[in-house]
Amino acid sequence: MLMGIDNIVRRHQMRLERGRTALLIVDMQDYFLQESSHAFVPSAPAIIPAVKMLKQAFATAQQHIIFTRHINSPDDAGMMGRWWKELIDRDNPMSRITECLNDDNGTVLEKTQYDAFHNTALGNILETRKVRQLVICGLIANLCCETTARSAFVRGYEAVLVVDGTATYNADLHRATLLNLAHGFASLVLTKQLLAELE
Repeated sequence: MLMGIDNIVRRHQMRLERGRTALLIVDMQDYFLQESSHAFVPSAPAIIPAVKMLKQAFATAQQHIIFTRHINSPDDAGMMGRWWKELIDRDNPMSRITECLNDDNGTVLEKTQYDAFHNTALGNILETRKVRQLVICGLIANLCCETTARSAFVRGYEAVLVVDGTATYNADLHRATLLNLAHGFASLVLTKQLLAELE
């Protein structure tokens, strides 16, 4: 756990709303998880056990699970193409969701921007399932996870970010995301808290 985060986690207490909660597993793709990738996030493999436990617990509790898979083409990348230069192409074998997190219990949603709501069916899926609370874990904490949490908040969803179920390139970026989201956009929780709520 990042130093000094305990007080932030306690700032906004949350309770899971059974039947109205979804787990959003963001971009757990080999592109970010494999050391051979130039975009490898060194701390990302460490969150895999937490994400797996959450996925299993949500499946057992019959709560909604949604995976995002970031895919780009030159036509839809927009500023991301100029900013990052290399795109995650659908044909790249590293674009797949990592094998140890099989997606058989969830819906897979492809996205082209940091925001998982942008030009996707995420909003419609949540509305159809009457979801009001979105628990976010995965990668990358300060990019796709943070942007999606902010977007969820402005759309009227209760955003919840899993502190030890998200990762980014260094502790400073991760801590900044946690501070920003806790200040105005999302409740912060630990995996063990969520697992206790789901029991």
